[in-house]
Amino acid sequence: MEKQKISALAKVIRSKNAGPFRTTLDLFFDDREAYEKVKDSGVLTREAVAKLYRQPVERVEGVYFVDSALGIKITLVKEYPSDNFLGRDCYGAQQHVPLLEIEI
Repeated sequence: MEKQKISALAKVIRSKNAGPFRTTLDLFFDDREAYEKVKDSGVLTREAVAKLYRQPVERVEGVYFVDSALGIKITLVKEYPSDNFLGRDCYGAQQHVPLLEIEI
């Protein structure tokens, strides 16, 4: 079976702030088959996300599969709150990019 990038399977891949202390990564799918393929692959685990984002696993709060929405939500705890001058991304708007290259 040929591998596909997750960006070819998901209709929407985005990130945003989930309050001042967390960032959320969202993946939404057009059809159940693509969603189930990603869900069943087992590639989106707390450990895998931590490795991908070069963060300790404790900073990956969770990977949540929302079957009714054909969506996957990943919650990351920020190193610094949004308003901290050491923070790198005030809006959390481009943090989804590492997900684009994941192969299923």
